[in-house]
Amino acid sequence: MKRFRFNLEKVLELRQYREEEAKNELGRAISILTAIENNIKQNALIRTQAVQQRFTGLTDADSGGDITANVIDAGTAAASMLAWDTYILRLEQEAERLMEDAARAEMVVEEKRNQYLEASRELKVMEKLKEKREVEYRKEFFAAETRELDDMWRAK
Repeated sequence: MKRFRFNLEKVLELRQYREEEAKNELGRAISILTAIENNIKQNALIRTQAVQQRFTGLTDADSGGDITANVIDAGTAAASMLAWDTYILRLEQEAERLMEDAARAEMVVEEKRNQYLEASRELKVMEKLKEKREVEYRKEFFAAETRELDDMWRAK
């Protein structure tokens, strides 16, 4: 039996390559989004700890006994609170920036997902066409073989 040969094999290989590349790009986009989401979680954890630390320093300064020490401690506590407030504000701004980055990354992931789905669909179309042509080839081959055997049988 003569081997089946698909005329569009190069196109099929090209579509397989395109699908694989689209899958890799989707994976890269998802990993970037995951890293951003991890940074958002880390930022939230650090912010929570900073808020707790801000108030912890304040209650330690209030528990003194001497009035002059309390005035000095109050000044230090106020400066410390201001520093913590600035730090917390910076963390909030960072969280907003990360949220914007995450939104952009989600759009990229969606775009890459659509590209992958399109490449996958195109590959499936070519694979189905190849299967269909192979079935047709086998039917034609067996029909021709059957006719040849019938002709040989009748000739006897």
